[in-house]
Amino acid sequence: MAELLIVLIPIMQEAFGWNLARAKCAAGITLALIKVRTVNLVQIALALPGDAKKESKYRRIQRFFSEIHIDTETLAKFIITQLPLSKYALLIDRTNWKFGKTYQNILFIAISYNGFTIPILHIILPQSKKSGNTNTQERIELLQRFIKVFGSSVIEYFVGDREFVGKVWFMFLIDNNINFRIRIKCNTKISRANGKYSKAKNLFRDLRPGEAKQLDGKREVFGIELYVTGMKLPSGELLIIVSHDSASYTEVLNDYKKRWGIECLFKELKSQGSDFETTHLTDPKKIDTLIAFMTIACVWACKTGQWLNNEKEIPIKEHGRKAISIFRYGLDFLREIFLNIEEKISQSLVVLEFIRMASVPIKCVLNC
Repeated sequence: MAELLIVLIPIMQEAFGWNLARAKCAAGITLALIKVRTVNLVQIALALPGDAKKESKYRRIQRFFSEIHIDTETLAKFIITQLPLSKYALLIDRTNWKFGKTYQNILFIAISYNGFTIPILHIILPQSKKSGNTNTQERIELLQRFIKVFGSSVIEYFVGDREFVGKVWFMFLIDNNINFRIRIKCNTKISRANGKYSKAKNLFRDLRPGEAKQLDGKREVFGIELYVTGMKLPSGELLIIVSHDSASYTEVLNDYKKRWGIECLFKELKSQGSDFETTHLTDPKKIDTLIAFMTIACVWACKTGQWLNNEKEIPIKEHGRKAISIFRYGLDFLREIFLNIEEKISQSLVVLEFIRMASVPIKCVLNC
């Protein structure tokens, strides 16, 4: 395991400016998180490299979380070094869970990258919100953080579900030259070609399952002139999306499909992946740091899965989707080699060297 830490420690030092001891602890926590596939700190302590007793390892992890706060902007810079592109499709969504009497409600922005989705920024919403929807100011605040670090010119388009609508929100996106594909409710009032208003669903009632179209010209939605695209899903449900740029309806629908990736991401972070709902942490700063470790593990699992898929593609099932996700493909492989490190040390070093070589320096991300 020492050989693995030698590869990961410099990556942690470069990304977060930590000294050797803290970078070593962070690298160890990340490896342990991948091995045990849970954020439960007791389980992570059991898998933490080193000869210390499990009680000492647990206290070390507790001290790390008490002394270190990985802020979301620093994490975002690190993620971009791992997934370098000139343009990014951004996805927005919210997830929540309840631990005891404490609600945790988190708003995420994620990036869609080569078939998988990675969280890049988040805000922990007030506990009083419980599982309620976000407001416009919270969305704007989160996206402004991204723009502050990377600018709006790197955003190819922005994708959101029916929760993320409204005149002020749409105007913010337009004013920042951000294209978007956002779903609206079927009862949203939009203008007809004759200037009168109707519920959106009435303008797409002629569609058959599987058919789609875009209304002629821009229509007024929430007081803003937007293009409106609709599709009748095989289930008979209508999918209605608004956009501001002149993309065709096929482009809009294909772009919007990426939103499903963030739903899969939440499953991977929760019961099907890192078992996030088992955490006993309630302090927002500690949760920030925990999400950072989960995100780093998620990035490395996805990059490994992508690398493996290039060598041997994941089988496609009868329904047309991959048998497993890129994330799970990579995570299972990493867990296998880390849990059998003596037999698979050479494989693990090859993977970690790939991760290291595929990264770009943070200075280049901010200055290029």
